[in-house]
Amino acid sequence: MKKLFIYIATSLLLGSATQLFAQSDADLRSAIEKDRMSVDAQGKLITLTPTEHSAREQIYLDNRHFPEARLHAQKILDVYPNDPAVPHALFVMGRAYMWEREYSKAIPFFDRVAREFPETKDGREGLAFSGACRVRIGKNAEAAKVYEQYTIMYPDGERIESAYLNVVDALREIGKYDDANAWVDKVVQTYPRTATETNALHARLRMEIFRSHWPAAIATADTMLSGVRFTSSMTSIDEVKYLKALALDKSGDKVAARAVLASIPDTGKSYFGGLAADKVSLIGSQVKRTAQVLARAEVDFPAAFRTEVLQYSRSNGLDPRFILAIMKQESTFRPGVKSPSAARGLLQLTIDTASKYAKKAGFAGVQPDDLYDPRTNIAIGCEYIADLKDQFGGLYEAIAASYNGGEDNVARWLSRSKPKEPGVFASEVGFSETKNYVFKVMNNYRTYRDLYDENLVRR
Repeated sequence: MKKLFIYIATSLLLGSATQLFAQSDADLRSAIEKDRMSVDAQGKLITLTPTEHSAREQIYLDNRHFPEARLHAQKILDVYPNDPAVPHALFVMGRAYMWEREYSKAIPFFDRVAREFPETKDGREGLAFSGACRVRIGKNAEAAKVYEQYTIMYPDGERIESAYLNVVDALREIGKYDDANAWVDKVVQTYPRTATETNALHARLRMEIFRSHWPAAIATADTMLSGVRFTSSMTSIDEVKYLKALALDKSGDKVAARAVLASIPDTGKSYFGGLAADKVSLIGSQVKRTAQVLARAEVDFPAAFRTEVLQYSRSNGLDPRFILAIMKQESTFRPGVKSPSAARGLLQLTIDTASKYAKKAGFAGVQPDDLYDPRTNIAIGCEYIADLKDQFGGLYEAIAASYNGGEDNVARWLSRSKPKEPGVFASEVGFSETKNYVFKVMNNYRTYRDLYDENLVRR
């Protein structure tokens, strides 16, 4: 009965989500049609009510139609400068440019909404995103000041804890390590026995590894392993042990390093457990893990859409097992799904990304609904993944991180990864969602490599 209840509840939830995303598609089509009818003789958008402009700007932003979102937001700013919709219109202008990686264009809008409407959520968010944009264009000193301003203005703000941590990372980026460590101490004092304290110590651990300060890294890892709260943090016991083992190895204590690696369990669900097992060659653990995987392989790890995956992965020099690893995580092989961020289909492509790679994939153009077609989605998705592979030197962790968190962020995380190895890069991934995504994709990929050869034939 309990299983039946869970099944019914899950079905209702999935059904509601499907209806929601179908409605989102319907809203987008409606907005496009309304815009087609809302132009003057020169084809320019006419002035509508601020409510209508605001509604359409949000629909377009939610569906990643950024120029159209800005068109409606700009109308509000130009025609209704005193309307209550202005703060959000400013934020939408900045967010749309930010999504398009036009960070220098986004900053003035974020700064303006933060300056003119500091009491609103759009003002608070504008200040936070202003710092994020500055980080992405290398203005880390400015970013540190912006984030510090957030901690002063909004001690109870939605992003207060991340603001403290972002100050640490920004100071590290410009080589102000003593100042960064001082901010770590400030976080530990302000948020004792919390996940934020753990994240701050984790930032120190990563920084000391980057600086090759092995004794300091080992000491920080020991502090963390002695009893900090890992629940809801950006790190884990397995990760801290892995980084401690790396520091021990680099300091010359290879016996201790191996012992720490051997203490990390290889459950098949721990990314760092897998890396540790590979490093110490735990053959028994590997055989046991593979046997467990084989038992559920037919259901959990199918070679779905094998013909299309092989065709387009081969033509792009990709491992088809990695494509399946991403597909499993993105859509669980359901071609008709759409995410809240307007990603569609098997590989969850957004329309802006699909439009960028469609021609190279052999399509003259692409519309949002085309992305629900498996062949179209896989063809364009493989072109995109191949480009990421070229950008990041074939490091699969970086490809997965970029697929979820964006190229600019991955470039920054790679620059902070020293030594250059997968586990260090994974520890530098700065978004919780993206980091967990990398772990899941890489665990999927490891399992697919165990189960299938490069032609997707079962071993």
